[in-house]
Amino acid sequence: MNSEGVAMITPILLCGGSGTRLWPLSRKSYPKQFVPLVGEETLFQASAQRLSGAGYAAPMVLTNSDFRFIVTEQLSGAGIDPGAILIEPAGRNTAPAVLAAALYLEKTDPEALMLVAPSDHVVPDAPAFRAAVEAGQAAALAGQIVTFGIKPTHAETGYGYLELDGDPGDFTPRAIGLKRFVEKPDAQTAEAMLASGQFLWNAGIFLFSVKTILEAFATHAPELLAPVTASITDGAPDLGFFRLDPVAWEGCPDISIDYAVMEKADNLTVVPFAAGWSDLGGWDAVWRETKPDENGVVTSGPATAIDCANSLIRSEDAGLEVVGIGLKDVITVAMPDAVLVADASRAQDVKQAVAVLKAKSAKQATEFPMDHRPWGWFESLVVGDRFQVKRIHVHPGAALSLQSHHHRSEHWIVVEGTAKVTVDDEVKLVTENQSVYIPLGAVHRMENPGKVPMVLIEVQTGSYLGEDDIIRYEDVYARGQGTKG
Repeated sequence: MNSEGVAMITPILLCGGSGTRLWPLSRKSYPKQFVPLVGEETLFQASAQRLSGAGYAAPMVLTNSDFRFIVTEQLSGAGIDPGAILIEPAGRNTAPAVLAAALYLEKTDPEALMLVAPSDHVVPDAPAFRAAVEAGQAAALAGQIVTFGIKPTHAETGYGYLELDGDPGDFTPRAIGLKRFVEKPDAQTAEAMLASGQFLWNAGIFLFSVKTILEAFATHAPELLAPVTASITDGAPDLGFFRLDPVAWEGCPDISIDYAVMEKADNLTVVPFAAGWSDLGGWDAVWRETKPDENGVVTSGPATAIDCANSLIRSEDAGLEVVGIGLKDVITVAMPDAVLVADASRAQDVKQAVAVLKAKSAKQATEFPMDHRPWGWFESLVVGDRFQVKRIHVHPGAALSLQSHHHRSEHWIVVEGTAKVTVDDEVKLVTENQSVYIPLGAVHRMENPGKVPMVLIEVQTGSYLGEDDIIRYEDVYARGQGTKG
C-alpha cells in the first residue's frame, strides 16, 4: 500500500520466452522482448513504461540468469528503477512464475494488487490500457481474478479465447462476467466465435490481489505450493537479484496459469479492451503492426521494394542492403548470419525452421550474432580455423572479469575511447590506435574507466577459440565459471 493506505498495483513482467516464430531476429540467446521490433524502444521497455506512473509500484521481473543484466540495462535505459528481479533456474511456464511472484510480494506488500503481463506484447495506446486496468481494480480488490480480453479483428487460430457472460457493448472498459476460457480453435470455430460477438482474445494479462491468487493456487493447484514456497525460502540474493532455489524449482510442474488456475476458477471477471493489441506472435503480426503502405508493403532498415505487394522486407544490418522485386505475400528478414524468406501464409511455421537448424547443430538456431554481457557486448567479425576477430563494446565504468585462457592468446586494438588493461602484474591505459598483446595463459582484464563507450578489436589466435575457454578469478558481476557464468 502507499502512504494513503491505497493498494498499489505491482506489475509482474514475465520475460523468459524465446520467441522462435520471429526467428532470425528473435533467438534463445536474445529473444524478441529485448529487440526493437516496432518503434525505437524494445518490447520489454515499452511494457515497463506502459505499466508505470501514479498508482503503480516498481515492476517485479521474472527472467532467467542469462537475461538478468539485459533486464537491468534496458530498464535503466527506459528510466525505470526495478523492484525485485527473480531469477528462474529453469523455464517452468507461467503458473510457477506467478506463484513465486505472489509469495515473494506477500512478504513486503501483502495487500498489493498484481498486474501480470508478458513483456513482449504491443499495446500502442498506453493510456487506454491503464484506463482498462483502472476499470478492473474494484473487482480485483473484491476478490475477483480479472483478465483482459481483446476485441478480435479477425478469426485468429493462434490465440485462446474468452467467452463472455455479457455483452461487451461499445467496449467501454468495465468489468463483466467471464463464462469460460477456450483453447486455440480451428479456423471454422474461430470464424463462428468471431461472428457471435461473445468471444474475446485471451491476452494472458491478469489483475488480482496477492491474497486472491494465493487462495486460488491453494484451491486449484496445491501441488505447486510446496516446491515454489521452498524455492523462495531457500533462494538467495545475488547482487541486485533474487535467485530462486534450483533444487526446489526442479520439482515444479511445467504448467501455464491458464491450465493450473484460470480454467478451474469461478471468480473470474473480464475487462474488454479494443484500443489495439498484438502479441507479435509471428512476422505476419509484425507486418500488421508496422502499418503497411498502400501496396501492403513494409520495409525496415536498408531495404528496398520494387513492384512488391503485401510483403515485409527487413534488413537488420546497416551494411546489408536487401532488395525485393515483384514479391507478393512474402516475408524477408535478413540478419548478418541468417536470412529468412517465407510465404506470408506460413508465418506461424517459422518455428519449424528453428527446429530443423537445431537438428543440424547450426548455431544460428539459438545464438544471436551480437552476444550481450553485463559489461556490454561483442560480435564476431571473422572466424577461421585458428583465429577469430571480434568487435568488443564496453559500457562506461564497466569491466570484464579478471581471467585467463588455456588455448588462445589475444591482441587488443582500441578504436574508440580508452581501455584500462591488466596483464599479469602490469596495469596501463591504452588509448585509440594503441594495442596490447595478451599471451596465452596470462591473467588479464579490460576496463572502461571513461564516461563514453570503449570499443576495441580483438584478434584471437590458438587451437581452441570457444567462449568456454575462460577461468574467472574476479568478477564484479558475481558470475561463476563457464561461458557466461
